[in-house]
Amino acid sequence: MATEQHITYCRICEALCGLVATVEDGRLQSLRPDPDNPLSRGRACPKGIAFTDIQNDPDRVLTPLRRRADGTFAPVSWDDALDDIAARLKRIIAEHGGGAVGQYFGNPIAFGFATGVWSGMFLSRIGGHHQYSSASQDISARFVASKLLYGAASQVPFPDLARTDFLFMLGANPLVSHGSAVRTPRVRDDLAAITGRGGRIVVVDPRRTETARAYEHLPVRPDSDAWLLLSMLHVIFAEDLADTAALDAETTGWRTLRDVVRPFSPEATASRTGVAADTVRTVTRDFASAPSAVAYGRTGACLGRHGTLVSFLLDALNAVTGNLDRAGGMLFAEAVVPLEDIAEKSGQMTYDSARSRVGNLPEVISTYPAAVMAEEIITPGPGQLRAMFITAGNPVLTIPNGAMLEKALQELDLLVSLDLYVNETNQYADYVLPATTFLERYDMPYSLANCSPTVSIQAAEPVLAPYGEARNEWEVFDELARRMGLSLFATGGLQRFNGILHWLDRRGIGRLTPRRLVETLLRIGPYGDRFGLRRNGINPKKLRENPHGIVLAEHAPTGLRTTAVKHPAARVALAPPQIVEEVGRLGERHPDDPDFPLMVIGMREIRSQNSWMHNSPTLMKGERRHRARVNPADAEAANLADGDAVRVTSPFGSIETEVQITDEVGPGTVAIPHGWGHRGGWQRANSAGGANVNELMSNDADDLERLAGMSVLNGVAARLERVDDGARLTAP
Repeated sequence: MATEQHITYCRICEALCGLVATVEDGRLQSLRPDPDNPLSRGRACPKGIAFTDIQNDPDRVLTPLRRRADGTFAPVSWDDALDDIAARLKRIIAEHGGGAVGQYFGNPIAFGFATGVWSGMFLSRIGGHHQYSSASQDISARFVASKLLYGAASQVPFPDLARTDFLFMLGANPLVSHGSAVRTPRVRDDLAAITGRGGRIVVVDPRRTETARAYEHLPVRPDSDAWLLLSMLHVIFAEDLADTAALDAETTGWRTLRDVVRPFSPEATASRTGVAADTVRTVTRDFASAPSAVAYGRTGACLGRHGTLVSFLLDALNAVTGNLDRAGGMLFAEAVVPLEDIAEKSGQMTYDSARSRVGNLPEVISTYPAAVMAEEIITPGPGQLRAMFITAGNPVLTIPNGAMLEKALQELDLLVSLDLYVNETNQYADYVLPATTFLERYDMPYSLANCSPTVSIQAAEPVLAPYGEARNEWEVFDELARRMGLSLFATGGLQRFNGILHWLDRRGIGRLTPRRLVETLLRIGPYGDRFGLRRNGINPKKLRENPHGIVLAEHAPTGLRTTAVKHPAARVALAPPQIVEEVGRLGERHPDDPDFPLMVIGMREIRSQNSWMHNSPTLMKGERRHRARVNPADAEAANLADGDAVRVTSPFGSIETEVQITDEVGPGTVAIPHGWGHRGGWQRANSAGGANVNELMSNDADDLERLAGMSVLNGVAARLERVDDGARLTAP
């Protein structure tokens, strides 16, 4: 038996930890942390190590499946599947136009550059515009805030953890998530180093999270972050703590912002946030006077009714205190692989350039809110969605009102899924096509990997040949285009990345593959060798010679504002009209209903990754159960004991799960993990039970966050009821 060791990196989350894969006769035996990876240095989380379970899962789809009339699936050849899909697509386009075809892609697409580019070119080439993603349940508000602040949706500034003296962290739990919109493979060490050198970490969250327990916890009421940040800005301006020299030189609109925040004194916001005025004033003064400080927020900051405003105000807090684009503050990202820079320069990183047919909601980087997909399918008229591709996604579990989407999917003329499993969404697909795992493909980090305090790059060759008949997703879209008689690199297909693609095409560099594209971008990027013109620049050969990765700069650069900010004179816009108007609307839609006196928030679990890793024996071992965290006072009011069955009801739906009574949430707050409630083609996940928390949320366009169209998943009004003894825990 031939046993081999292969160097690679994990592509489950943004940490991208280094891994060593042990392969025997073409089959994965184990994964372990790579001690020689310069960033993760022998660290990896349980999910990365447990990916062996996913790679070898007996429930994994390894051959194309075609849905039969009775709803079951039967194996089919790739040729038969692709021929039929291509023919049906051509008929749909001929009758209804390319605008009848759409796609949804899930979170894993962000960790492999090829699929997003090729699927996007395919949709553009056929004239499609119905594009949806998990971003509208995660990060779209951050992109919109960046577009308003910097004129660049691709620019997501990140905290300089290695040099800061004060980290103000809102709605983030990196000891569980390992960091989001910041690449921190050893985040526990990075945070400990801040306090170790005499700095402070303040964690703002309605729940005493794992990170909040380790540092200073500032508890707030759910979905009150905008009021808290406005009151902090009020203090900074009222007490002359702002860096007015930096504001005059680098921003526009700061005086308007000062006027906007004037009514939001800490005394005026205390009843909304639950944070005492004296506490707000003290924290704000300490933040503003620290030698360096950075305000950072992530998923929790984006999922309320004002997610774009909250994301905007966090960056505004950095700007007004002089902590933007400076060591220890918030840094602009400089891409090693400038894929998104090309898209930005070619005008493709758009916001509000079009509106959704249903709900009149803005597009964000060419995607619409996933919450309106069901209505886009069932609402007749021009542009009705009639065919869909779903890639690495499970929106029935991850968007509000999955039951409505579940019914709508069955009305499509064609539904094609590219995935590792038959899940709750693609069980209604006409075809489920087997996709490769990250161990079966070539990759290079891009996108949010650029949000790294230490600049580095690593390339990963395939560790394994694809199991069974699995194929790379990009190859499927490439082959479908060929069978439909289309060239992805004709004018229509060039619209997303026309600069680099046209450059390559004109030079006749052969068939353009994702690898050829990304390696070319690497070489022409800021650290590249420019095809030999820069002696010490990086190129594919150097990456092959350094499989563990290369550190390009110990600290991310400062002084990038003049190139990162796309507004006139590279000035940061601190008072765009959309934000001023949003502040004026604060509180309009916040619940105040005695029938629903509590507020539900979501939460991450260290052994879960959204909805797709509950079939792993390693991650599900022990007594893992889905449980709603409830404060003792609220449990007593509902006559609940620890472990009881509880019904959680909102104005939009109801679920039943188990209760865990804990003071980690304050009175009035209920925290419920997402991604549970399985009933697809994965046996262990189905047997785990649990409920889908998103059944409590609304998919009505009027209930979505206004500026980015994000689903409101935090601060949802609810009530608790004890389920009678012996009742079966099922979601209605």
